[in-house]
Amino acid sequence: QFLDERDEDVIFSFDKVFYDDAEQSDVYNFLAVPIVADAVNGINGTIISYGQTGAGKTYSMEGPSILHCNELKTGLVQRVVNDLFECLRTSEDITTWTVKLSMVEIYLEKVRDLLDLSKDNLQIKESKSQGIFIYGATEISIMNSSDALERLSEGIANRAVGETQMNLASSRSHCVYIFSVQHGSTADDKVRAGKIVLVDLAGSEKVEKTGAEGRVLDEAKTINKSLSALGNVINALTTAKPNHVPYRDSKLTRILQDALGGSSRAALLCCCSPSSSNAPESLSTIRFGTRTKLIKTLPKLIPNEVDSVKKPTCYSHDQDDPRDRILSKLRLSLKEEDVDLLEELFVQEGIIFDPDAAVPDIDLAFQDVASRQIVSLVQTVEELTETVQELTDENEKLRHQLEFAQEIAARAQCATADRSRGALFGFVPAA
Repeated sequence: QFLDERDEDVIFSFDKVFYDDAEQSDVYNFLAVPIVADAVNGINGTIISYGQTGAGKTYSMEGPSILHCNELKTGLVQRVVNDLFECLRTSEDITTWTVKLSMVEIYLEKVRDLLDLSKDNLQIKESKSQGIFIYGATEISIMNSSDALERLSEGIANRAVGETQMNLASSRSHCVYIFSVQHGSTADDKVRAGKIVLVDLAGSEKVEKTGAEGRVLDEAKTINKSLSALGNVINALTTAKPNHVPYRDSKLTRILQDALGGSSRAALLCCCSPSSSNAPESLSTIRFGTRTKLIKTLPKLIPNEVDSVKKPTCYSHDQDDPRDRILSKLRLSLKEEDVDLLEELFVQEGIIFDPDAAVPDIDLAFQDVASRQIVSLVQTVEELTETVQELTDENEKLRHQLEFAQEIAARAQCATADRSRGALFGFVPAA
């Protein structure tokens, strides 16, 4: 129960409320255990922490330290890792498995690879088989919990952090942890895949409270803008008949598209400050959570299961026989230039398919690749447009500076000329 801006009582309803005496394990058991279990069974899941700066989002995700902390204080990330490997090890049906880790942050509206800092502007793409994915993000195979935590620690150390008046170690970016799981099972002849995505959002900020200036102020503006875009997506999804959901308004909402409006299972952890001075921010967070709770998703097995008996083959120029069979099939129904384009795109994208596939299946793959290329080109055009606008603005600033400098120089020349003329007549003009 809260008091709103008019000092009237407001009552909110949530699936669970954790008070200040709750343990980290309480949060994990309620929020994450079902999502980890579903991911092992082939249903993607996402957990998002949301709230104002300093409210405990990163602490809930990582605890005081990803590597060294009291077991009671261990965060969601470590518990997900431990539980995931425990599920894979102890399942009687699972025979073989692989787990891969990716870590990225969205900093100043650019997607940066936290496991390879040379990749500082990754692109977000979409395909029918993979859904939304981060193209080119580093994927590291992890063998056990300790290996995973070491890698996570390396990535977290690369995350953008800054100091404000409200938080000495304020996250200046949205951080996304991605665990991809694939395993074979004795229960059927399938290789099943699932994904767990953990999202530690940067906190919303009021500049008058944080005292942000310079670079920190730019970061705060970008953070607040992306969180506003997230709010717009939530509002669109919970409208009776939404005409358009603006997923593309920010990198954050684009990455979260499957979690918010797709077939993934999703959970939101709203973090609030206990301080009465932060009551307006806490009220805003709770309203956001209430709105998000209205979203209806349809969790289901992801559609990229493959028969373990007949595993897919990756197309290669070295595989002359499959290549010839595929191209021969395509030439029966497509133009020669379309076949050449398809061949080039398959090689470029590394699409996996069966060489004996029927033409309609290959046609679907072609559409998939084409859609990726279109999305990539659209994103490139958008980025170039933004760059042109930035350069135009910068050019305008430089033009004004040049005009001002020229005006100062002209005045200086006039003053010098006046002094010279005055000296000829035996006086010097007053400054």
